[in-house]
Amino acid sequence: MNVIVTDDGFRPDDWTRPFEALDALSEAKGGEAVDVASDTSPDALERLLGAKMIRVDFPSSNDGRGFTLARQLRRLGYPGRLRARGHVLADQYAMARRSGFDEVEIAPDLARRQTEDQWLSRADWQARDYQSRLRG
Repeated sequence: MNVIVTDDGFRPDDWTRPFEALDALSEAKGGEAVDVASDTSPDALERLLGAKMIRVDFPSSNDGRGFTLARQLRRLGYPGRLRARGHVLADQYAMARRSGFDEVEIAPDLARRQTEDQWLSRADWQARDYQSRLRG
């Protein structure tokens, strides 16, 4: 079972409803919980604003398109739960939170390699951003 990472550390997944793939949804239907691929066009996101949960896939740790999608969803006014899933590293946690993700879903093997304390060391993501340091 995958591990959910939040600012408080590791926890089990509490989302029990199924996810639907974005490309399987009809144009009129937004879906309750939707999986979004990293190569999704930002133009396709507006119809998802009513979803309770959106999970954005990160196929590799060097693919940052998911951060852009999260930022776009929040700029469009998405109020729901936003989760990054896949190959997100502890070093990327602060960026995930700053771009709009509420949580990160990682595989158990990654949780064993990058332990909870490594993720928690990045949980102060609001205090360490570049713009805050410039403002003093």
